[in-house]
Amino acid sequence: MRSGRASLVMAGILSAALVAAGCGSSSGTTQTSSAAGSSAKTTEAAADTAASSGSATADSAADSAEKTSSGSAEASSAAASSGAEISGTVSTDGSTSMEKVITILSEQFQNDHPGVTVTYNPTGSSSGITAASEGSTDLGLASRDLKDDDPQGLTATTIAIDGIGIIVNPQNTLDDISLDDIAKVYTGEITNWSDLGGSDGEIVCIGREAGSGTRDGFESITGTKDACKLSQELTSTGDVIQTVANNPNAIGYASIADLNDTVKTLTVDGVAPSEDTILDGTYKIQRNFNIITNDSATLSPQAQAFFDYITSADAADLISKTGAVPVNK
Repeated sequence: MRSGRASLVMAGILSAALVAAGCGSSSGTTQTSSAAGSSAKTTEAAADTAASSGSATADSAADSAEKTSSGSAEASSAAASSGAEISGTVSTDGSTSMEKVITILSEQFQNDHPGVTVTYNPTGSSSGITAASEGSTDLGLASRDLKDDDPQGLTATTIAIDGIGIIVNPQNTLDDISLDDIAKVYTGEITNWSDLGGSDGEIVCIGREAGSGTRDGFESITGTKDACKLSQELTSTGDVIQTVANNPNAIGYASIADLNDTVKTLTVDGVAPSEDTILDGTYKIQRNFNIITNDSATLSPQAQAFFDYITSADAADLISKTGAVPVNK
């Protein structure tokens, strides 16, 4: 580019010099040659000047472009750091009891960040913990705390406390049950509703599958670990609620965040599950809702932004709407 500009300048000056030389008489040959030589020198100097000028201009333009490019890169980096332009997918996997909580939080986050999609795979707490450990999900979901026999190198961050409701069919006349009687019912020591002051009928115990955070919380609190005699083991909170709703003699346990008017929730030792009774500990059957992260993995920008949101006080009102009790307010 620089040599091309210099050549054009040279050609123009030489042309002018030749025209000037051709205007003289034949007797002025020596003078013409001299003039031509002088013009050639002038031309060379002009060409050098033009080339030098072109080079300086090109260098200046290149420097300017480099600075502009650098500034753009810094601006892009700053925009990315601010989170304003985050995009991509955030995967969550685990507890079925946390469905309402993770769904409402995901919907709000996606509204705030249209370029991000949050997915939820309801596989159960133990599966969510394993997925976080193996790196097959960004965030694991567990409605129980980590145990010694869980994979190592994980961190559980509690976002809410959930009460586990003891539920019966709406036709059941019983309103309250003691923690001790719950254990006796589930271990088979009490088998008829009449023994609890209800109508005559054989009690049908509904529970969750091994690996469920709800089951772990229920059995740990009632002291029935590995001792429950279940009529049915079901793989989701929704299935437990539906089964109890369809069987007048059934009893089950489920996250209060998921309960509806198709079932009846019993008080336990005279205390109903609520935000206040869960926070003050008077309602005994409760457990944590945890986000599980892998200590050796770095979250993507979008996953980190989602994690920061759901573990902050900004998420508290939405968590409360689900029936769970937020820990950050």
